[in-house]
Amino acid sequence: MRHFLVFLAFILTAPLASATDRSSSPQSIEQSYGRNYKDMVLATCVANAYKGDENAAKDAGSSASALRDWTYYDLEKSPDEVKALVNSYLGRSYKNPLVEAEVKGVRFDFLKCLDLYHSKELDSLAKKIVINPNHTYKQDNP
Repeated sequence: MRHFLVFLAFILTAPLASATDRSSSPQSIEQSYGRNYKDMVLATCVANAYKGDENAAKDAGSSASALRDWTYYDLEKSPDEVKALVNSYLGRSYKNPLVEAEVKGVRFDFLKCLDLYHSKELDSLAKKIVINPNHTYKQDNP
């Protein structure tokens, strides 16, 4: 599971790598509200998908909470819509006979969360919910 968490952290921060050392604070404070919102939904999906694994769920849930702090969006509309969208994707039944022959009980939950992250539905929700999607927390809170 540790490798999974390292992989997830890499996916969320790799595009933000720079020459300066920023390893002591999250890059999300400098990302746009729109991107942070989508990252928050991905972290929420992972937290729900792995709620049976205490460490993964705690890490993903804490990440989602931090991203909420650095995102400006409609707080009244978002929770229900995020919950419905996450449940919709996690409720999908993905199949891969080659993998299932070797790994019993595989659910492909992380793949479902990635599909959600890249979906038109999440793009539409972010456009509807996020206020000033191209602004950053750092811009608005110098």
